[in-house]
Amino acid sequence: MPTDGHDRRTKVRAVILDYGEVLCYRPPAHEFRRMAEIFGISLDSFVLHWEGSRALLDRGDLTPEQYWAKFAADTKAKITTEQIETLCRWEIEMWSNPNPFMVDWMLRVGDAGIKTGLLSNMPADLAAHLQMRFAWMSKFNFKTFSAHVKLLKPDPPIYEYTLRGLGTEPAEALFVDDRLPNVDAALKLGMCAFQFQSTAKLRNDLESLNFPVLPDQSNDASRNS
Repeated sequence: MPTDGHDRRTKVRAVILDYGEVLCYRPPAHEFRRMAEIFGISLDSFVLHWEGSRALLDRGDLTPEQYWAKFAADTKAKITTEQIETLCRWEIEMWSNPNPFMVDWMLRVGDAGIKTGLLSNMPADLAAHLQMRFAWMSKFNFKTFSAHVKLLKPDPPIYEYTLRGLGTEPAEALFVDDRLPNVDAALKLGMCAFQFQSTAKLRNDLESLNFPVLPDQSNDASRNS
């Protein structure tokens, strides 16, 4: 929940969105499972290590190839160069499924004269691919990719960098992210923020602010099967 949301309803001048699991769907379990099989570990073990090791890749400390080689060493697996190339390709593919309801909403927010920003923990190769593949990525007023700036959410400097890029004060910004620690960090900086769970829930949250542009009514549950 945002703090003082009712008082801020007329102050929002910029909307800042996360990418993964907000503007795109979370990959289904079978796409993670095929990656786990390369390492000879269970799906649960793979996801646990994957989520705990992303900082090195998302901050740009390692290339994707270096990241997967380290992943193999950490899980005591032996993988080939070809398998590393496959993992790099799969990861780009699995995060390239936009949520059309959220993309449509972002574009309509921009058309309404409200600034839009993208703030994502994302490796450089995926950022390059998405910007080349999807024309709507160029519609943001400002984009922040963690690998480009060597900063990560939920650390305050990456939010402050994005706010400066948009020319927006924290109290004028609405932030939407699927991860609660990232939302909490935005709130602590004085931003209005919501945790994203579905477009239907976001619509309800935005209605509480009397926000002028609402997502489509459709309830698009993330595809986790």
